[in-house]
Amino acid sequence: MSDTDQNITGFDLWYLSLPVVSARDHGIGRVDGACEVVVLRLTSEGGETGWGEASPWVVFTGSPEATYAALDRYIRPLVLGRKVGDREKIMLDADRAVAHCTEAKAALDTALLDLAGHISKQPIHQLLGGKCRDAIPLSVSLANPDFSQDRALLDRLREDDVRIVKLKTGFRDHAFDVMRLETLAQDYPEFAVRVDYNQGLDPEEALARVRDVATFRPDFIEQPVRAPLYDLMAQIREAIDVPLLADESVFGPEDMSRALREGICDGVSIKLMKSGGFARAQSVATMAARHGLGAYGGDMFEAGIAHLAGTHLIAATQAIDLGCEFYQARYYLAEDILETPFPCDGGHVQVPDVPGLGIQPDLDKLNHYCISQGRAA
Repeated sequence: MSDTDQNITGFDLWYLSLPVVSARDHGIGRVDGACEVVVLRLTSEGGETGWGEASPWVVFTGSPEATYAALDRYIRPLVLGRKVGDREKIMLDADRAVAHCTEAKAALDTALLDLAGHISKQPIHQLLGGKCRDAIPLSVSLANPDFSQDRALLDRLREDDVRIVKLKTGFRDHAFDVMRLETLAQDYPEFAVRVDYNQGLDPEEALARVRDVATFRPDFIEQPVRAPLYDLMAQIREAIDVPLLADESVFGPEDMSRALREGICDGVSIKLMKSGGFARAQSVATMAARHGLGAYGGDMFEAGIAHLAGTHLIAATQAIDLGCEFYQARYYLAEDILETPFPCDGGHVQVPDVPGLGIQPDLDKLNHYCISQGRAA
């Protein structure tokens, strides 16, 4: 068989613990030692495979244990025996079968598209409507509690021609944030700087601190307060003259509708892991653009499969116009899981033009970092 009428006959899972090179502090939590992801492989009756990655963060989208259980126990029976081309129906059934677990659904959607792409000999961006860009500007986040290590990273980024950084703020005192902004302005003036609080500010201090940071003229300031505080987000937006972006406040189209209605932001971070799939992510981007808001491709603590999925999303979505943050595979993981390096060059992510995602994972690496595995009966 050569078309998407093939049945799905294999559903395999790897629960991975991937070592990272340093601690990272964000406004609402820390990652140190390793990050955990779940990798899914679908196999068709013709022998083609499709890969997906679920990359949760327990303080943001959910736990890896819940993600693994959603895929293994609740989604697996909905997929085996179905046609590869039944993607929309399968995704609808998965959404009804288990609430939330957006990372699990993103992995499923990615694997279905990757499988369809290999069968049809098309890259995923073509299946999503066609490519609108060949390369995506790369932003790398600075979140090391030891700023001397981030300075070493900045020197490496300078050599690699990366010219966008995002400073993670709000996890220590305000003076630490100001010191790092001053250092960036003085010693690294060629970098465009973005600021992201990851909900880290207390409501009482948020307005004054964000106003102070805004004097450094960053490209934007992202999610200073907790996701439900829409009124405060709107108040902060009115008080500053740099763009305010929403991340944790906007998971999917439903949240985007409210964000637009209540005027909480000038742009939005779009992540497959919180959207729960490509269609929902593209819908958020389209809604934002329709109202003059910008969007960029954010990431969780991801490996290369998830980065590739996000790359195809942005390549096929004109409205995601502020670059991407797909740096983890190259600059944070001790070792990525792809067979060949995630494609970054000259400060840009290069969009693959080969079938499916474009790069396969390395099975030896999956098995090496695996801490639990599930296979189709």
